[in-house]
Amino acid sequence: MKKNIIFRVIFILSISLLLIGMVHAEPVHLKLATTTSTLDSGLLDVLLPPFEKLYNIKVDVIAVGTGAAIKLGVNGDVDIILTHDPDAEDKFVQDGYGVNRRDVMYNDFIVLGPSNDPAKIKGMKNVVSAFSNIAYQQAFFVSRGDASGTDVKEKIIWQIAGIKPEKWYMEAGQGMGATLQIANEKQAYVLCDRGTFLAYKDKIELDVLYERDPLLFSPYRIIAVNPALYSHVKYMEAMQLIAWVTSVEGQKIIGEYKIGGGTLFYPMAIK
Repeated sequence: MKKNIIFRVIFILSISLLLIGMVHAEPVHLKLATTTSTLDSGLLDVLLPPFEKLYNIKVDVIAVGTGAAIKLGVNGDVDIILTHDPDAEDKFVQDGYGVNRRDVMYNDFIVLGPSNDPAKIKGMKNVVSAFSNIAYQQAFFVSRGDASGTDVKEKIIWQIAGIKPEKWYMEAGQGMGATLQIANEKQAYVLCDRGTFLAYKDKIELDVLYERDPLLFSPYRIIAVNPALYSHVKYMEAMQLIAWVTSVEGQKIIGEYKIGGGTLFYPMAIK
């Protein structure tokens, strides 16, 4: 009897020490390449901390344009990507660089501009017509120019319109937040994701002049970098993050994240 009690005490102490060790253990670092919109909007500030606390994993965020994020994945410089360019993501997976792609959320793009709307795009029938008017009026337009998902979408619209932007057009080569600030300074038109606009709307004097065209739909997906190509990537931790952002709790955080009463992103994994 006495021996059993001793064994139980030793067992309980061992478990306690193990748990204490887990609590104080250095976190595993997971490299996430993602778009500037997920960072600038503030979403990652509410989505990642519960995950980091639950799994003792520190997510090191590299916020760049989607094109640059995918390139980091191709080079094996990150463990996981969260982007919004479906065609580029398809190629990333088909070429074998990414695995276990999952839908996470969506928002949409909007066209912002000065309140006097010099190109008169407000109320036009579609975004291609709006872009055509901007070009016809030679109204100033600021582009991200950084191969991001937003930049790719913008270039597609110009292409559909059959327009090659000229001297009235400026490529900032910056993330969404910085591009918005440049457009604001120049009182220019700009294509922006709704999430970043809601986060910045109190800092700029640009109005939403065109929205709700199906062409402006913007889905976000998360993809683990293929461990068969890069043995150093943290695949198991990447899969834990994928599971988290597509879980009921993760999707709830995404859907409930608002700024000024406006919803920034809509869950796709769980509706």
